[in-house]
Amino acid sequence: MRVLAVETATEACSVALEAEAGLIGRYAEVGRGHTEELLDMVRAVLAEAGMPLGRLDGIAAGIGPGSFTGVRIGVAVAQGLAFGASLPVIPITSLEALAWQAIGADPAPGQDDCHALACLDARMGEVYWGCFGRDARRGIRALGALRVGAPAEVRWEGALPYRAIGRGFEAYPELKGLSGATLAPRDAAALPDARATARLGALRLGLGEGIDPALLKPEYVRDKVALTEAERRVPK
Repeated sequence: MRVLAVETATEACSVALEAEAGLIGRYAEVGRGHTEELLDMVRAVLAEAGMPLGRLDGIAAGIGPGSFTGVRIGVAVAQGLAFGASLPVIPITSLEALAWQAIGADPAPGQDDCHALACLDARMGEVYWGCFGRDARRGIRALGALRVGAPAEVRWEGALPYRAIGRGFEAYPELKGLSGATLAPRDAAALPDARATARLGALRLGLGEGIDPALLKPEYVRDKVALTEAERRVPK
């Protein structure tokens, strides 16, 4: 499967292409200005692969949760590319991509690292989080609903042990004490990468899970963008 992936749900902006020759990608932490950076990355990745957009089999779109603006940009660009080339899209959540970055590869002999808790900083004193297991067919399976809440609400919902990953752990150090978790320093600083989105997208497109781009929707998880004036005045 030849799948182009875009991921802009956080301060990281990334694009990747999964094709017969392998996986190539671009990744940068840009903060703002995702649109210009994203389109430049798309052009660069396609040019490096020598792959016209029309030869792709689908577009994998990072749909969040994350920055509302970033998620909207990624979804809009994925839809535009897919409409223009008459391609299906494959929605991949940013937390699924993070989980794949932790446990997507086969475990080393004697290790049992097929479960992951992915966590991103949601601002306003909250985190987005989800529990996942490795799945032979779809790459990653969710062990429950994606959630948003205070760090104290984060709970593991699967078998032990598990890998922890995502910048939520860096933003809220108290999360590093979760029972049963293994957290590598690089995983605590991790953000979703389109390389993982492309891998998952290719697997799921092969299973017939591509959808019409008109049906692609952001996964915000919460509908609140900022604190009210009264909430900002409450002492912490």
